[in-house]
Amino acid sequence: MSSHSIAFIGTGVMGRSMAGHLLKAGHTLHVYNRTQSKAQPLIDAGAHWHDTAGAAAKAADFIFTIVGMPHDVEETYFGDNGVITHAKRGAVLIDMTTSSPKLAVRIAEAATAKSLSALDAPVSGGDVGAKEARLVIMVGGNSTAFEKTKPLFELMGKNIALHGGPGAGQHCKMANQISIASIMMSWCEALTYAKKAGLDPERVIGSIGGGAAASWSLNNLAPRALKGDFAPGFYVKHFLKDMRIALDSAAEMKLELPGLTQAKKLYDEVSRRGWDDQGTQILLRLYQG
Repeated sequence: MSSHSIAFIGTGVMGRSMAGHLLKAGHTLHVYNRTQSKAQPLIDAGAHWHDTAGAAAKAADFIFTIVGMPHDVEETYFGDNGVITHAKRGAVLIDMTTSSPKLAVRIAEAATAKSLSALDAPVSGGDVGAKEARLVIMVGGNSTAFEKTKPLFELMGKNIALHGGPGAGQHCKMANQISIASIMMSWCEALTYAKKAGLDPERVIGSIGGGAAASWSLNNLAPRALKGDFAPGFYVKHFLKDMRIALDSAAEMKLELPGLTQAKKLYDEVSRRGWDDQGTQILLRLYQG
């Protein structure tokens, strides 16, 4: 694969590892993050630091973003020092933040008007998937832009699919989060029940984690929670943001999602207790009191 000039905006828990894979593959990397210290390992490895998202974008043929909330995406793309204003003609813009499908459509329309291409490409797999370059990448947008970007996606993930036009990647990620919301409740309830019945929860995971009850969350997050390790592979505050987007999208489609609605209530309580910056596995603490 030929070398490209790539901007990577957002070098947090996920972005830092994802950008690192692009850098290790020999691409020229331009980085921006609101907190420069979070980008320092990439800078030390040879990435070029820029003081704004727009300055990083100006230097690149591919511009990846993975920031926190939809309002951060909006500022990154549409702000005075943002990507849309400063990206060079023909660049591909790839937002990997989990964000609003409607915002993805807005970005794609603005990009087209400036002779740019845009993809929405949210990911699943958490901090481990990012580190091990085996993320699931769900993409919406133009098929030509997708094929052009796919070799770069393959440096970050293993399961990569184009689901349709602008916003389709975000809708697929919402389906992912809707499923996870109920799965998080399910293993918390199962292990709370097991503990109350006098069983060893870790041994229970060993039994049920290889059968029909198996899930990635049960086998990866539940053992962390049992050890009292609530470090964020995925923040509670970001999961709540995703659930809000999914419920808003469902309401627009006149859909009722009772499992997601219940999970949102539980995570609202987790948030009320001040655990926004913990990993989503902290839900177990709520169940076990």
